[in-house]
Amino acid sequence: MPKLCINIDHIATVREARKTIEPDPILGAKLAIEGGADGITVHLREDRRHINDRDVLLLSQLLCHSESFAKTQDDISNSVLFTLEMAATDEMLEIVSKIKPGLITLVPEKRQELTTEGGLNVTGQKKYLTEYLEKLHKKNLTISIFINADKEQIQIAKEIGADFIEVHTGPYAENPNDKELSTVKEAIEFGKSIGLKINAGHGLNYQNTAAIAKLPDIEQLHIGHSVISRAVIVGIKEAVREMKLLAS
Repeated sequence: MPKLCINIDHIATVREARKTIEPDPILGAKLAIEGGADGITVHLREDRRHINDRDVLLLSQLLCHSESFAKTQDDISNSVLFTLEMAATDEMLEIVSKIKPGLITLVPEKRQELTTEGGLNVTGQKKYLTEYLEKLHKKNLTISIFINADKEQIQIAKEIGADFIEVHTGPYAENPNDKELSTVKEAIEFGKSIGLKINAGHGLNYQNTAAIAKLPDIEQLHIGHSVISRAVIVGIKEAVREMKLLAS
């Protein structure tokens, strides 16, 4: 049974639509945890279009570093994973060196995209990423790479020092058939065979998640937009509970 990590970016998207203080992603994170989330995931983008520095700081304090919060929330700091998605930039290196999230997921990033459009091209920037991962590891940080279901890319991710990969499930989510599911399965199997830990995510929703969750060797599912969309209708606790059932 993979752990379910809820991406709360789009709570912040609603907030930023009015440039106000609500809805608060921190409260959303707490409610997601009450609903059964095993982890909270956010993407701190260069343009800060949704999640901002304040959100990341507070989440790191609540989930990673706050003894008082842990005592009042059944010690969730020891059981709830905080994942920060980010581009491999100097600015982000400085930020994570201070907040030390439980997991860093390196993703490609373009200002004009609505959402991440594909996995990180590790073969095209092997030297740079090797050096970047070395800097992260020196800070005792754990690193995942969001990557397409491509064996060459996965092999290079291993060679440059990734601890995890997150297999990009977008093509399957857009066209959920046996061929796309098999592609994801083969990528997971290959990554596992060369010593990587495996996560999966992108585009997963209440119709297509169950088949992915049944695949062996997935450590974590990272799901956001569909859960937050559902929460608008039924509330975030119920939305998370429903997804948790599908992933179990």
